[in-house]
Amino acid sequence: MRVFQIEGEWGLDNLRLSQRPQPQAGAGQVLVSMRASSLNFRDLVVPERGYGNYTGELPLIPISDGVGVVSAVGPGVTRVKVGDRVCPTYFQNWQGGEPDLQRLTQSLGGPIDGTMTETMCLSEQGVVVVPDYLSDLQAASLPCAALTAWSAVVTYGHVKAGDHVLVQGCGGVALFALQFAKCLGAHVTVISSTEDRMARAKALGADEVLNYREQPEWAKATRGFTQGRGYDLILELGGEKTLPQSLRCIRPGGTLAMIGILSGSSVNTSLGHIITRQVRLQGITVGHRDGMEAMLRAMAQHRIVPVVDKVFAFEELKEAMAYLKSGAQFGKVCVQH
Repeated sequence: MRVFQIEGEWGLDNLRLSQRPQPQAGAGQVLVSMRASSLNFRDLVVPERGYGNYTGELPLIPISDGVGVVSAVGPGVTRVKVGDRVCPTYFQNWQGGEPDLQRLTQSLGGPIDGTMTETMCLSEQGVVVVPDYLSDLQAASLPCAALTAWSAVVTYGHVKAGDHVLVQGCGGVALFALQFAKCLGAHVTVISSTEDRMARAKALGADEVLNYREQPEWAKATRGFTQGRGYDLILELGGEKTLPQSLRCIRPGGTLAMIGILSGSSVNTSLGHIITRQVRLQGITVGHRDGMEAMLRAMAQHRIVPVVDKVFAFEELKEAMAYLKSGAQFGKVCVQH
């Protein structure tokens, strides 16, 4: 079968279209014929061995997110059947409960082989059935980006009607967070860098939008959006350059959901705001299978449709990754198998 894999040495230059033997399903396992994949920022980091020892060993099939159809089941499988359309879960060993090292280190696309293959062999515990109303490309975007947003907004953010939520940017996680928060009745502010993206965020339901390049002191500029109270939840995707601003506009007792470090991983800011205003700084690393299934029920109830920006062919994985790296996307970058 065809696969994309990093082979020989680490680095994007060593990401190649290759061949592997077709897998067979053992006891408790399923074979999934993959239909689509979607990219996340971490998929740019993995080929450079950006997660150290937790990146895995070569050869490695990259990309964590995808969707396919169950083509065969091994002995004892009861969770799914042949013909079911499923997404592999991002963390293959985290079905529910609290995180621990074992649960947080068994992720697809590094260290476990990812979705850029024609067929995956997975534990039946590591797949979830996806709603029929979603297309393959839309469903492929769910395991990492959507569940990360769900964990931030629902599992840890506890957002409720009337809350004020600030979302940074218009990438996959950000747009899912906007959609989930609006379903819960929250007032959502989206900060972005272009008027076009701001207009599109408005069309998706954003109550307020702000251009952070034109107003770099956006903590002050957004104060009126919350009547000076501050935000109940901020999805912190930027890191180094955005966290100081976030700390200035989170409300006392509010939650900063730390998700990304797109602008850098080192921060020089006063920690006093966290202590004196009793702010919760909550790290978010995707979520567990129970959370994903709860998210899918909510999505089906509200008919939430993921935003797919651009689609590439299987052979164009490197072009898709270059496009993601450019930061030009609004929503998800996908690969059709």
